[in-house]
Amino acid sequence: MNILLIGLGGFLGAISRYIFARWIALTFGNLMPYGTLFVNVAGSFLLGYLYTLSIERIFITEHMRFFLGVGFLGAFTTFSTFSLESIMLYEDGAYILFFLNILLNLFLSLLAVFFGIYLAK
Repeated sequence: MNILLIGLGGFLGAISRYIFARWIALTFGNLMPYGTLFVNVAGSFLLGYLYTLSIERIFITEHMRFFLGVGFLGAFTTFSTFSLESIMLYEDGAYILFFLNILLNLFLSLLAVFFGIYLAK
């Protein structure tokens, strides 16, 4: 059941990402990838909000967490997961791992894109 919920959430999240990113790009132009920036920031906010609600305020069922957190927001932006995991390291007092996680994710991801482009050419 959880796999289906993740799949449905992912389907809706991916479509939402496309619609919002396209709308933002059409509204604000293409000087910078504003659409991607928007979905990354919005997804990070929503995952942090959902995570905190589920722990501190209200009960959110496992099915809803899979649908929204893993499926919808996972497809909307994986940056939200990276952001939440980084903050969790920080809150645990693992400051070196916090900074290392950020640096490695950004540097290695950019390097991987560079090499992917290089190899494809």
